Amino acid sequence: IGAAKLVVVVAIFLLTFYVISQVFEIKMDANLGHIFARSALDAAAHSTKPPRYKCGISKACPEKHFAFKMASGAANVVGPKICVEDNVLMSGVKNNVGRGINVALVNGKTGEALDTKFFDMWGGDVAPFIEFLKSIQDGTIVLMGTYDDGATKLNDEARKLIAELGSTSITNLGFRDNWVFCGGKGIKTKSPFEQHIKNNKDTNKYEGWPEVVEMEGCIPQKQD
Repeated sequence: IGAAKLVVVVAIFLLTFYVISQVFEIKMDANLGHIFARSALDAAAHSTKPPRYKCGISKACPEKHFAFKMASGAANVVGPKICVEDNVLMSGVKNNVGRGINVALVNGKTGEALDTKFFDMWGGDVAPFIEFLKSIQDGTIVLMGTYDDGATKLNDEARKLIAELGSTSITNLGFRDNWVFCGGKGIKTKSPFEQHIKNNKDTNKYEGWPEVVEMEGCIPQKQD
């Protein structure tokens, strides 16, 4: 009887061990499968870089729109930057920016760069700037960014010409304010593309200047 009991106990033990081992192996297999699946997903995620859009903007522009990104100058140290359709039109690196108001002109139909200039609104003369604004052709996209000071020499005529390009902040642009704007010659409405930060000693990021203003967006292509 003792031997028979022992056989039964051993048999139950072996059966239990077998069942447990089978369940454990299945779980192990499942865990291993999960681990391998995660590794494969991680590898795929690392191998596919996030998409890069034109000018480094946050999302792609729809068809028949031009991508743009721009920033005002940082104090009197780092110049402004203007990029359209992945072409950097103005920047400190290109060495074509300067104190005052920096302007890039772009063909409204093709997105092609037409001209870049800067006008010193601290120590310069506003007259050449006014002549330049008057010479802009209808259908031209106009992008502007301040550097250091863009307002001291601005007069009512210059401000009116910029307002006609779609700006609403130009009337309030003051000494050392930071401002970026994208409008167009012949625009019938106010432009949605404008950022303006006032020079205020209580809130300025830099000692005598406010923080940089940045802006990005999609400019509708001019239709015939």
